[in-house]
Amino acid sequence: MTFPEADTPPALQTQVSELRDEAWPPDSPSAPATWAHDPALRPVSMLLVDDATVLAALDILTKEFVHAGQRYRAAGLSTVVTRGAARGKGHGRRLVTAAHAAMATMNLDIGVFTCDRPLQPFYESAGWQHLPGAVLIGGTPLAPFPSDRPGFDKVTMADFFSPLGRSHRSSFPHSRIELYPGEIDKLW
Repeated sequence: MTFPEADTPPALQTQVSELRDEAWPPDSPSAPATWAHDPALRPVSMLLVDDATVLAALDILTKEFVHAGQRYRAAGLSTVVTRGAARGKGHGRRLVTAAHAAMATMNLDIGVFTCDRPLQPFYESAGWQHLPGAVLIGGTPLAPFPSDRPGFDKVTMADFFSPLGRSHRSSFPHSRIELYPGEIDKLW
């Protein structure tokens, strides 16, 4: 099921919040201050639901950015989570694969996001490609939030959906990608 984030039915949104709290307990240092995304990033929620139970959820955020002098229409994955009791059954991979396919139809040039290094094979199995040496810079130009900051062990994942994106693919590995999604979604 896919909804603009603000239009997600309350009963499903409650379950998604519970899944996020399970994955990132509110008192843990990795828990975000808020689960709400910046509306300027046009958040879309994708849910894998079985018999009214949310098994997995993620959000797709979009924006334009400039890299190596070229403007790109981009989207990325955020808050990917699978219900603890349902892990290991392929639900997360199924949802991430569906998100990859959906993004390929969204008139984007590139899909790009970061993930914890141990999750790289998982995302690759769902159609994403590792961008070796690439650093995604989140936050804002005045308050940058790079994915290579101390204490992070992130890798950058991507795919190139348009002819423009594919023709400039070589400019992304081993580069600093100034995404700057803002103060709310510092890094996707």
